[in-house]
Amino acid sequence: MNRRQFLACSAAAVPGPTGPPTDIRRVAPDLVTPSLSPGAPAAGKRVKVHRAGFGDGVYHVLYLPEDWRVRPWRRYPIIVEYAGNGNFLNEYGDVSTGVPEGSNLGYGISGGKGYIWLCLPYVDSAAKQNAITWWGNPDATIDYCLGAVKEVVDRWRGDRSRVLLAGFSRGAIACNYIGLRNDAIAKLWRGFVCYSQYDGVRTWPYPDSDRASALARLKRLGTRPQFICDENGIELTQQYVESTGVRGNFGFHPLGFRNHNDAWALRPIPLRKTLRDWTRRVLS
Repeated sequence: MNRRQFLACSAAAVPGPTGPPTDIRRVAPDLVTPSLSPGAPAAGKRVKVHRAGFGDGVYHVLYLPEDWRVRPWRRYPIIVEYAGNGNFLNEYGDVSTGVPEGSNLGYGISGGKGYIWLCLPYVDSAAKQNAITWWGNPDATIDYCLGAVKEVVDRWRGDRSRVLLAGFSRGAIACNYIGLRNDAIAKLWRGFVCYSQYDGVRTWPYPDSDRASALARLKRLGTRPQFICDENGIELTQQYVESTGVRGNFGFHPLGFRNHNDAWALRPIPLRKTLRDWTRRVLS
């Protein structure tokens, strides 16, 4: 997606009963996403990690919660997150860099405690680097994901039975486009958080974005829950999902702000509380 396409999708404010949605910056944040720290993973640190065999330009970002070291017997649920497309700036000043460390949803959900947060790349196999826009090589991206989650389970006490997939924009599409792409990765997830965009609602300039392909992926969902939200109104996505005939466990939530970024998760707004409560139920 280029900048013009992103602007067309994200910039329009949808009028409500009292006028168009307001800017999220009017709500003061109560969280600040941790910056990257040098060294090995540790409680309360967010670090860059490379996986062998993918090249030095491919990496993910791992955050171990503040309470990770307090209870060494504990297995922690895992939030896996995919970022939106990079090279994005709209008229409201919303920015998406496309890199794993630019993500915020997982930290907003957890508040830094109780969950391991894993921000994964889209793997460009040819260039041996993270893909800043779109998918790189989807099969390599899936291989990277499966290996990274296994490493979190084996080394950092992640709970293999409680893994949530979340994403913003491109990452929201990735919940199904990557997360339900084949049976091996589809069975990994307990639930999904899709913020702003959804696989199959519209056709994009990449392979298999058509509705028939999207439906084949969606059929792997089963009864696992999806939390679907959007800043531009949720009606089109809800209509699409209902038209598929897939009887999943879907929740549709309007954001109520005009911004195309995931910084709302760092603010004490009602939707964040709803999402946190939903996450606790799903990963209980």
